[in-house]
Amino acid sequence: MKRVWAGVVTIVLCLSALAQIDSKLAEGLHWLEEGRTTLEVEPLGKAKDLFLALTQRESNNSANFYHLARVDSYLIDAYSRAGDKKQAERAVDDGITAVERAIQKNDKFADAHSLLADLYGRKIALGAGLMLGPRFGPKIAEENKKALALDDKSARVYASLGRQYLHAPKMFGGDVDKAIASFRKATELDPGFDENYVWLAVAYRQEQDAADAEQALQEALERNPRSAFAKWVQAGHSA
Repeated sequence: MKRVWAGVVTIVLCLSALAQIDSKLAEGLHWLEEGRTTLEVEPLGKAKDLFLALTQRESNNSANFYHLARVDSYLIDAYSRAGDKKQAERAVDDGITAVERAIQKNDKFADAHSLLADLYGRKIALGAGLMLGPRFGPKIAEENKKALALDDKSARVYASLGRQYLHAPKMFGGDVDKAIASFRKATELDPGFDENYVWLAVAYRQEQDAADAEQALQEALERNPRSAFAKWVQAGHSA
């Protein structure tokens, strides 16, 4: 009987631990979404603390490291707009470390490869582009190629590919028309996600297509009226 009760207690404790993890995951995703929308450091800091705790509790769960890297990707913007380049650079490096851990645990994680490509791009943008471009540019293309091969139905994969085409110099494969096509594909695959419409607007602007750019921004704001990213681009700032 003692063994039976010990087993029951163990099961109850395990279920309680799982419930706590699920609660922390939900809370982390909540603050990540709030931070993604507002691009403010405070909610993103809360999300980071929660996902850091989850990576320690479930060290083999690639999704926790992926979400942690997503938090860092938005912290880059939050710090950059606050004029804190040092913290933005730290967020880039933290994000790369986190998403590399996600890939180590699950190499078939297409969205993680795409996020790594994006973070390499942010590394170039924050650093000396002429010095870091030759080093990280090929890595961006390599990660996006892996991601597309793993999942050609992922909106994130196409959005990351679009950013690659948008930001790369022409001599290294940059192509605004391909960027537009990639962002449009991303909006088709995930029509509810506002950010991809903002990126589509950024690409249209590079084509001097003000009407389609404004239409894309309106699409973004219809889906997320609080989007700081959409409002930032609408005000004429660069992405």
